[in-house]
Amino acid sequence: MSKRTWALIAAMMVSLIYGVSFTVAKDVMPVYIKPFGFILLRVIGTTILFWIVSFFGSKEKIQLQDFPRIVAAAFFGVALNMLTFFKGLSFTTPISAAVIMVTTPIIVLILSAIIIREKIKLRKILGILLGLFGTGFLILYGKSIGNATNASLGNLLVFINAVSYAFYLIVVKKLMDKYNAFTFVKWIYTFGLLMVLPFGWNEYLEIQWAVIPVNILWKIGFVVVFTTFFTYLLNLISMRELKPTTVAVFIYLQPLFATVFAMSLGKDELTLVKIVSAGLIFFGVFLVTQKKNKKIIHNSENNKK
Repeated sequence: MSKRTWALIAAMMVSLIYGVSFTVAKDVMPVYIKPFGFILLRVIGTTILFWIVSFFGSKEKIQLQDFPRIVAAAFFGVALNMLTFFKGLSFTTPISAAVIMVTTPIIVLILSAIIIREKIKLRKILGILLGLFGTGFLILYGKSIGNATNASLGNLLVFINAVSYAFYLIVVKKLMDKYNAFTFVKWIYTFGLLMVLPFGWNEYLEIQWAVIPVNILWKIGFVVVFTTFFTYLLNLISMRELKPTTVAVFIYLQPLFATVFAMSLGKDELTLVKIVSAGLIFFGVFLVTQKKNKKIIHNSENNKK
């Protein structure tokens, strides 16, 4: 099997894990662990794992001037990203959250135009408007069954999460070009841990470990080990062989996996609003990410296979 094939499999596995995680995390929150307490638990576990792995990797030293970028990456990629997502997921449902996350490539395109002055063609503008309209439609009218205690607020928080992750992709790009990933990712999570600690400490102390069922403990472990740690490793494998635009396409599979998994467990259902919203978002993303466009998430790295 070729390296490219392995990279494609790795990228698909990332989307599968994320798609399943929407429902898995929802089973844990907020009944057994409140959202911010879960975030703190997740970041603590992942930080430990990345530091352990770093001892077996390269011994590069990070230049002092790069630490502000690392701190920014920690804020957008760990703190704001995770806090808004888990809090939003506790209010909304897996399908709504997954569909909103598909807007990430569009948001990256907008931020690239603003921050690095990337030119946007008419076709891209149309795609952006369609995608954002679909997201707004879902946020305002995407009511769901199940434990959607405040779907509108939850959908809005997940959208903020998508914007935060888009900022993270732009901020972290230069670090990825300059260092081995394991050189700086442990620092990103270390600073991220310090940022989420004030928000999650009280909820973390409220966790009643003695009354948490074994199956919920397994789901907590899944989020820490697979959703965070292993997805990052799989992304490294895929990014070595594929263009960033190719890797980004796989995020569009997340709503499909999330929908199938959630519906198979009877935890969510498709509605006309969700179908229309998803259609607008997918068509908007299609217009933005046509093959002619070589700059979507990272406007460089075009030399990758």
